[in-house]
Amino acid sequence: MTAETLSSLSRPQERLPLAALLALTMASFIATANETVPAGLLPQIAATFGVSQAWAGQLVTLCALGSGLAAIPLTLALQGWRRRVLLMLAAGVFCVGNAVTAFSPWFCLTLAARLFVGIATGLAWSLLAGYARRMVAPELQGRALALAMLGIPLALALGVPLGAWLGALLGWRWVFAALSGLSLLVMLWIHQQIPEYPGLRSAGRLPLRNVLKTPGVRPVLVMVMLWILAHYTLYTYIAAFMASVGLAMQVDRGLLAFGIAAMIGLWGTGVLIDGRLKRLILINLTTFALIALALGVGRLNGSALYCCLVLWGLSFGGAPTLLQTALAEVAGEGADIAQSMLVTVFNLAFAGSGVIGAVLLTGWGPQAIPWLVLGLLLPALFILGVAGSIRRSSET
Repeated sequence: MTAETLSSLSRPQERLPLAALLALTMASFIATANETVPAGLLPQIAATFGVSQAWAGQLVTLCALGSGLAAIPLTLALQGWRRRVLLMLAAGVFCVGNAVTAFSPWFCLTLAARLFVGIATGLAWSLLAGYARRMVAPELQGRALALAMLGIPLALALGVPLGAWLGALLGWRWVFAALSGLSLLVMLWIHQQIPEYPGLRSAGRLPLRNVLKTPGVRPVLVMVMLWILAHYTLYTYIAAFMASVGLAMQVDRGLLAFGIAAMIGLWGTGVLIDGRLKRLILINLTTFALIALALGVGRLNGSALYCCLVLWGLSFGGAPTLLQTALAEVAGEGADIAQSMLVTVFNLAFAGSGVIGAVLLTGWGPQAIPWLVLGLLLPALFILGVAGSIRRSSET
């Protein structure tokens, strides 16, 4: 492929390239499912391999750790590779890793497969945001990213319960076989519909420390850590919290309400994000903080708790898009490297939320969790208030 042909294929478009963006949506769906679907299948996986559910849970842990720890070094090492080749490589590892998981007769091999799937997931997350933004003109970048990230709430709201249902109906191995087949489809879809972008030449490659020192990058990363740690501490232990207020039998409906609201929140983010980035982050963080306060102050009846869950979903649905956009804006040419930092911070915060929540649950009970969430969100709001550089260049 000549340089002229590559340039013409990769020129930003003045309207949303739906076929290409939907390929990214499916990629983000599978990347999220890689990390979350096993959690709904742990009892069956444990029974198959004759291990405890705690050991089976390490399938989730290894995938998250692989994603978080590999994102930065892989992104740095592969800066010179063509972007579409890298995205297809990640989808190819999804395909192989999920196939190995589906057919593996040994638990250790299954653990190794989840680690490699996690590594590929970290690489994919480092590429997706930059890809969605580069394909369109600046005034459409927010909408393009929101559409590409639609796979996240879809996987959480539909993929996880659907995976659990299919696992119960057909067996857990068929779920991973389906993910493998979808990954192969996405790899072909990427090849056919997504434009190619060149990697950076040696002279243009950016050291990690330079990107980290870029004004605005560190405040956004700290905000990512606080927001994600707060969210997943509450999300992971929402069943325990709902049980503490007498709604133990309504967890599935509560999470469904949250998931649907999250998809609506992402849609609203896509419509409003261009030109309103900082205001949307402020509104969503403030809404989440008020929800945490309401949950912590007193016992809520069923209607009030469902209202909180819906508002929480609305406020979090667009969070990944908002944070990725903010980081891409402040990082400039170092956006891909900055996104790899976000992947690492996101996944380590995700992993840390389980530990912190477990300590609170054991020591103080579920009613302590909303107060921790509030304590994490207040510093995030302060950072947003003082870091004026967290904004789109077009924002007034």
